[in-house]
Amino acid sequence: VQLQASGGGYVQAGGSLRLSCAASGSIFSINDMGWYRQAPGKQRELVAGITRGGTTNYADSVKGRFTISRDVAKNTVYLQMNSLKREDTAVYYCNCNRVSFGEVVNFWGQGTLVTVSS
Repeated sequence: VQLQASGGGYVQAGGSLRLSCAASGSIFSINDMGWYRQAPGKQRELVAGITRGGTTNYADSVKGRFTISRDVAKNTVYLQMNSLKREDTAVYYCNCNRVSFGEVVNFWGQGTLVTVSS
């Protein structure tokens, strides 16, 4: 599975951005999709995830501001980010997983930088 993310950029605090991530390759068995982020000097953390059936989960820090959605037919996952804060500045990574021979295998996109200025 290959993941291609897009939509990062520079925005002022309070602004919005929308990230997109398209999956290609062996996409028939993709289960969950999601977004992680990694700020300088920090560990990668889950931002939001969505199952194939549409169940979502969010990090507490983004609840009420970010919305994850998924177009199963297009194998694309989106992250709408509103009311952005400086602390949202990070490289955002798209992720998906599938089960292969009984084990969960994760796939990662190349990362897209989001910079929020005050």
